[in-house]
Parts: sequence; C-alpha cells; structure tokens
Amino acid sequence: MDPLSDVLSLLKPRSSVSSGVDAGGDWSIQFPDQDKRIKCYAVVSGECWLAVEGVEGAAHLKRGDCFVLPRGRPFRLASDMALPAEPASLYFPPPRPGAVVKINGGGDFFIVGSRFEVSGGHAGLLMGMLPPIVHIRSESEQAALRWSVDRMMQELRAHQPGSALVAQHLAHMMLIQALRLHVTDGPGDEAGWLFGVMDKQLGPAIAAIHADPAHRWTLQALAGHACMSRSAFAQKFRDTMGASPMEYVTRWRMLLAGDKLENSSDPVSVISFSLGYESESGFSTAFKRVMGATPRQYGRRSLATRSAAGHSRLANTATGG
Repeated sequence: MDPLSDVLSLLKPRSSVSSGVDAGGDWSIQFPDQDKRIKCYAVVSGECWLAVEGVEGAAHLKRGDCFVLPRGRPFRLASDMALPAEPASLYFPPPRPGAVVKINGGGDFFIVGSRFEVSGGHAGLLMGMLPPIVHIRSESEQAALRWSVDRMMQELRAHQPGSALVAQHLAHMMLIQALRLHVTDGPGDEAGWLFGVMDKQLGPAIAAIHADPAHRWTLQALAGHACMSRSAFAQKFRDTMGASPMEYVTRWRMLLAGDKLENSSDPVSVISFSLGYESESGFSTAFKRVMGATPRQYGRRSLATRSAAGHSRLANTATGG
C-alpha cells in the first residue's frame, strides 16, 4: 500500500453515521471535541461559516464546498458568526444513519456527510499527522467529489434497502478524495505529513520506509531514494515533516507495533524482531519514548479497553440500545 493508505488502515476509520443537516433562518451550533472522530461533509445548497478550534479565522462554506476535520477538534457552524452559539446536543439526538436533522424548519442550507470513528491507542498520533481542516472550494476540485456527494444525498433521501452501507462507502471515497485534493492543489511550500508524502523528492523516501519498515535505514539510503544530498534531504524532511528522517522511521515502526499489540497475539519479542530490532530492550525503550508506555503496559491497556467495549455492546444489546 501507499503511505496514505497505510495511515488510514491503521486508523481503521468506520463510517458510523452518514447523515444530513437542513437549516433555515439564523443559527449557530457549537460541536464538542470529536474524540477519535473524523468529520467529512459537503455543502449541497446554501452557505454558512465554519470555525475550528486552533485554526485562525472562519471558513466561508458555499454550495459545492467540501470540508474534512481530520483531527477531531471542536468546531462551530453558523449562518452568522456574530450569533451566540448553541450546543449541538440541543439539535442532534443520538446519531441515526441516514437521518436529516432540521434546524428552524430548514430550507436555506443543506449539508451531507459522515463521521468516522477511528480506533486504537495510537489514534491521536495518527490523526496528528493529518491537517486540522481540509477545505475544498474550487470548482475543479469539487468535480472530483461531486458524484460521491450527489449520490450520498440521494441515498439519504431515498431510504432504499442498503442505503446506510452505500452511504458509508461513499463517505470513505469523499474522505480520501478530499485529502488527495488538499495536497494536489496546495501552494507547493506547505508543511505537514500529507505534503511530505506527495512531495516529488520526499515522497519516494517515505514510501520506502512504509514499504519496508524493518530495513536498517540510514540517512544516506533515504536521501538516495529522494535523489538528494544527505544534508539537503535532512533539512527538507525536517522542515516539511516536523521530525528528522530517522525519528520518522522510529515513529512509524512504533505505530505499527502499537497496532500489532492491539490486534494480534504476537509476543513483544516477535513484534520487535519483525520491525528490525535485534534487542527487545532496545525496542521497548523506543516504544515507551514514542507511545508513552512500555509494550506490555500498552497491550494490557488495549485489552482492558476492548473488554470494556465488548461489555458495553452486550449491555446495549440486552437493553435494546
């Protein structure tokens, strides 16, 4: 797979809700922290404003615009940013796939999209590799998304058999297309993981790391993949990615290790060897530095989380939830 597919695969995004919002009149809604959630939406009609915590200024959304919030930060949607915000809980009941929420009777603004639940103790690190907001606004960019958006709107309104599943697949397409377009139409001097992946020089080096994370990578070898000198490659990599090449190698290995600890029964010794470590102690030291816990602590924590989630699902089933 390619690096973007690798990261999304580790996040395991599940489109838990594909729905719509139909708003009318004056309105302003504040959405809370979207813990381990990615939001992906498209404006079908009308316009509004979007403000994301930690991002300067508000984005003006118009018909055809798409936006993705890959980091799960709190955000606000409003017809007028001068209006006092109301909590989303006043309008949005427990999520139901295919639902269309009406605000003030609707009629002026309609948006469709999906939210993705992501999993794993490493989700925060992975989501941090993505930009806080992706805003697709030009007509040429929107054309790549228009079919998915139009089809999702039809599915949400028609309520045909299988509509929920079709909407989930369409949402995945929207998410990947939006992330691609965010990079492809960037000004060319942007920093961030996605821009590094798509860079003509850095991209091949990052792809090589992902293709063979257990390889004994050196700065010289990675610079060779980028067709750059070691010093120029190291500087460009740090400026774009926010970390040195060898720091990135270690971080990616630890993210893979975290996924294996959560989703396999492989012992730590096997995982460390599969990622190029001859010493389990050296692997454990690196893992704790990156992931904030030893491999065994991380594995036990993951097991407890899965057990609690399983009990919760059983309880919901028993009570009809």
